[in-house]
Amino acid sequence: MEWQKTAKEQKKKYASFLKKCDQRKVIRQLPVLHEEAFSKINCLECANCCKNHSPRFKIPDIKRIAKHLHMKEGNFIQTYLRLDEENDYVMQQQPCSFLGSDNYCSIYDVRPGDCARYPYTDEDVLLKRQALTLKNTEVCPAVFYILEKLTNI
Repeated sequence: MEWQKTAKEQKKKYASFLKKCDQRKVIRQLPVLHEEAFSKINCLECANCCKNHSPRFKIPDIKRIAKHLHMKEGNFIQTYLRLDEENDYVMQQQPCSFLGSDNYCSIYDVRPGDCARYPYTDEDVLLKRQALTLKNTEVCPAVFYILEKLTNI
């Protein structure tokens, strides 16, 4: 995809912007840019996040999803999750086990908090976790769109 190539080429520009920007000014712009990006981008056409990332599954997520799937929490963990290098529960495999061939999530209504918040383009995570934001420019077209807008103002 062309946007992913551009994102890779612009990574240094984005990193420099994120380090030097007026964070308060950027945070004020994020809600409008987020709405604008998602008025143009349909997540169901992409689902790169579900194909390439795993959310963290926190204990409340595990309890909620296991209950929804009529599973014991231990069985849910054993079936779907593993501990990563940061000791967080993440998916055992990619793409996500709950992603359908139509890019719909089979547990959407009870999905993990990380999934609900992704790609963090309407909150300060975009600035506070710059390495994640830079990685997401190549995964999520909305993150790419927003950083392009921010760096070309």
